[in-house]
Formats: sequence, structure tokens, C-alpha cells
Amino acid sequence: MEKVLVTGASGYIAEHCIIELLENGYAVKGSLRNMNREQEVRTAVKTAVDDSNLGFCELDLLKDDGWSDAMVDCDFVMHLASPFVLENPKDENELIKPAKEGTLRTLAAAKKAGIKRVVVTSSTAAVNSHMKTGTSDHNTWTDVNSKYVTPYQKSKTIAEKAAWNFFNDQSDDNKMEMTVVNPGGVMGPQLGKDLDGASTQIISQLISGKFPMIPALSFPFVDVRDVAKLHLKAMITPEANGKRFIAAHTKPTWMYEIAEILYNAGYNKIKLKKAPSFMLKLIGLIDNQTKSLVPMLDKFVPTDNSQTVEILKWKPMPLEQAFIEHAKSITEIKNS
Repeated sequence: MEKVLVTGASGYIAEHCIIELLENGYAVKGSLRNMNREQEVRTAVKTAVDDSNLGFCELDLLKDDGWSDAMVDCDFVMHLASPFVLENPKDENELIKPAKEGTLRTLAAAKKAGIKRVVVTSSTAAVNSHMKTGTSDHNTWTDVNSKYVTPYQKSKTIAEKAAWNFFNDQSDDNKMEMTVVNPGGVMGPQLGKDLDGASTQIISQLISGKFPMIPALSFPFVDVRDVAKLHLKAMITPEANGKRFIAAHTKPTWMYEIAEILYNAGYNKIKLKKAPSFMLKLIGLIDNQTKSLVPMLDKFVPTDNSQTVEILKWKPMPLEQAFIEHAKSITEIKNS
């Protein structure tokens, strides 16, 4: 039985990846920054699959301890661990340093351990965050010097570029395989009780009526179960080596559209009123969380996912169901 190390195992996407791997006959070792979260992850995974082939280890993105030992008995690595915040930190290096160093630490340890292939989880944040219009694809890179780019988006771009530099700088006689998956906004059922994830916070605040108005934000979204499937396909598809895969629907979805879908599904606390962008820009001068949204207002950038569709044979799941199931799972967790 081949074994996969999944970093950041307590994360929303990671839990779905673990399920996908276990269901397809792989053993999984999940890394946690704090081993106190092991039972929480096991409980989430057991909602879908038996966890007898799931083990854990303790790893920190900013510490060398344990990385080499963690990979000794593994065949593949899925590197999902990376910091994410909705509110911009005072120092952008709070995000950039762990994202970049954690990625390079993972790749160096994987190469030393003779890992077959590493799948690095990046984001469409590393693809088109500087763009207000136009179409992006797997060849597009976020311009980290653009005024439209947030510290989180910068961290994902810098970390992914560091990964590709590592990959390309390898000597040909001992080249470890690598591929990168770039999810858009990820939606779908929440498994564990951790409601701190960015997508989950957005849906949670939306359905509880905490948004007095809906900002003019659009993102290329994707179902979390699709993201998990694409990670597995990126890991085992021979043609995927050395390639970058957009994991998102081509057309972005406006936040107001999500609000309407959920309102029509019975979440009637949602306030269906659009927020004028000029007003949010003024509020952003005094409120840090609003300030972090300002660079993303009014942008609409379709994303060409044809490489993902063709090489990984991907047929995207409908998004409406992902939004509704995400809201339903949050409600069930809050009521349990």
C-alpha cells in the first residue's frame, strides 16, 4: 500500500484530500502543528471513510524538526499547509515567511527521502490577483508589486514561485517530480467542527445575516470534492509532472449570486442588498478587514482551466450544490 504525507491535515481541503486518498486505497500520514487536533481530524474523516490507514505526525512549517523522519516511509507528498487570514496582518511576512519556508522545507525533505512526486497546493491567488479584467490561465502569474495584491495573495505567489525554482534547479540525474494545483474559492461540505477557514467564515457570516450589504466581489469557485479529486489525479497522472493546474470554474461567481442561491434555499437571514464599492473604500480607511477586501472589489477575471480539463480529465461539479451543502454543513455543526 503506497503512503502519502498530507501536510496541514486539519485544513478544510486537506480533510477532503485524506478521504479521497483513503477511498482509493492509499495509506495517509497527516501532519499537524499540534497533535491535540488528531481526534478532530479522525472524526471528520470517519464521516466518509474508515480511518484505520490514517496516521499522524507533528510538523511545523517554520521548524526543521521531524520533516525527514516524516517522509521516510512515504511514496508521495501533498503539501497543503499554508497560513490564511481574512484580515491583513500588520507585517506581511507573517504570511509570506511560513508559506515560502514551509514549501521549500517540504520539497527539500521530500527530495532527500526519495519521494516520487510532490503535489503543491497553491491558489488562483498566485495566478491573477493583480488583474481587474481579462482572462488568466496556467501561464499567468500574479504581479506581487501591484497595488491590487494583498499580503495573502503575495504569499501564495512567492511560495509557488519558490517551489518552481526548486523544481527547475534540480540536477537531471535525480529529478523529483512535482505538480501544482491552484484552487479558486473552495466551497462544499465542511467536515470538521473548525469553522475558522476563509470560505467557511464567508458562508457562515452570510447565512447568519452579518453582512448588512453584499460587496462587489467575484471569485472563480470550485467544489472542495473536485479539489480533492484533482490532487489525486495530479499525483498519479504521468503527464501532470511539471505542470500547473487551475482548479476552478472558468467563469467567476459574484458574491451576490451566492447570496441569492442561499436565500432561495431557505437562508432568509441573508440581506440581499449590494454594497456600493466607494462606501467600502471609505470604511476601509478605518477598518482593517474591510481594507483587505478593497483591492478585490469590482474585478471580474475569467480563468481558463482547459489544461486541467484536458490532462486530468476533469468535469467540474455544479457550484450551486456546493454553496448549499457548505451552508447546510455549517448550520449542522453550529447546532450539534
